Amino acid sequence: MDASRIVGLDTHAQAELVRRGDVEPTALIEAAQSRVQQRNPGLNAIFHFAFDRALEAAEKSSRAAPMRGVPYLLKASMEYPGFPLVSGSRAHRDKLGERKFPFAQKLDQAGLIPCGTSAMPEFGLIGTGEGLLYGPTRNPWNPDCSSGGSSSGAAVAVATRMVPLATGSDGGGSIRIPASHCGVVGFKPSRNWNLRARGVNLIDDLLTSDAMLARSMRDVRWAARYLRTQAAESVDPSRSLRIALCLTGLDEKPPEPDISDVVIRSAGLCEELGYDVEEKQLPLDMPALRRAFDVLWCYGAGHVVDLCRAEWGTGADSLLEPWTLGLARRRETISAADAAAAFDAICTIQPALDGLWQEFDLVLSPVTSSTAPPLGTLAPDRAFDDLWEDHFRHVNYTQLQNMGGLPALSLPLFEGADDMPAGSMFWTRHGGDDLLLKVGEILEQVRPWTHKVPPDPPSAGNGNKA
Repeated sequence: MDASRIVGLDTHAQAELVRRGDVEPTALIEAAQSRVQQRNPGLNAIFHFAFDRALEAAEKSSRAAPMRGVPYLLKASMEYPGFPLVSGSRAHRDKLGERKFPFAQKLDQAGLIPCGTSAMPEFGLIGTGEGLLYGPTRNPWNPDCSSGGSSSGAAVAVATRMVPLATGSDGGGSIRIPASHCGVVGFKPSRNWNLRARGVNLIDDLLTSDAMLARSMRDVRWAARYLRTQAAESVDPSRSLRIALCLTGLDEKPPEPDISDVVIRSAGLCEELGYDVEEKQLPLDMPALRRAFDVLWCYGAGHVVDLCRAEWGTGADSLLEPWTLGLARRRETISAADAAAAFDAICTIQPALDGLWQEFDLVLSPVTSSTAPPLGTLAPDRAFDDLWEDHFRHVNYTQLQNMGGLPALSLPLFEGADDMPAGSMFWTRHGGDDLLLKVGEILEQVRPWTHKVPPDPPSAGNGNKA
């Protein structure tokens, strides 16, 4: 079968080719390699290639595995033995993974084959793929624009059919933001609903969920269920769901008009399906929650800076990016009272939303303030104070769900300005994952997106040959 046809298929369809005996598992790896050679130069989504290893693994894969031979990418912060564990940082450029956590073990059991490592910004601390280690990961719809972050390369690779699946992690929108900017599905599960993907860390365990980026809802739904730790309740989306439409974020401001229009059009689509949609302001102290996320983000950055300085001594600061160092400096201004207030604010989310969930099943809101901004707008070497304001203005719609441990789903239903992708975010109460996923499947049926393919990238630019 022609490689170009194989890469156009989603995970389920590729696995079905192998299951029927139409192709060998190695054919899926070879098709992905061909596609990567064609699409990665100029986009810089993948910095480490492991196709020789992937071919060997495919040959040895179990016939009983449900997704036998299907290639996927590891995010650069996902530890896997023998693969780079750089986390997008020059301070970790020589690190290799040694351990395999339950999340990766489960992917192995499914027969999925890691064939490379996707690019990401330093330690996932910024919502754009413009790390200084490997250069910018460009948006496939407009290479002069950001791909979002921090699961930047993952979203680009999935959008361009390099692979049908890629791992992502979301500590403040890091799956949903690049999914929105690149036109793929981005799902963040409920807190503690995915298998452990990394070591124990207080801030990580509070904020971060891991999942797989994909183009089709059936792939996203399968991965979410396969990788979860909890048993879900049955859902019935056939009834008339009640959806709260909220266009403001933690800064209490709406996004750019074209993004508001995308979300409102998504609301209209839901009404066409018979769902009740009502505009609603959330019963939350948004300024307090904005301050809480600032505190946690700076604590997280300060922790990794401490570790790098312990390893590299006085040379650490020359390896770390200005944005990371600026966050660590900002941590030094945070008092114990500030930290206590942050956790107090987070503790108000669930009780404050309990009444909302009595009235509504879902919330519909933006993912970012605009479509993908031009490269350089959020670059990590900009003046820190200016970047701080511009960055959190752009991404302040996705952090509430991380602090509350709530599931959220970005869907590429409509386009924003200049026909650039723009996700609409649906989210709900903790544990409501399957309701979100089912609604996503219904919306995909009435407003399909998997046929949309970014244009060919420029022939030259950053990116290595596979």
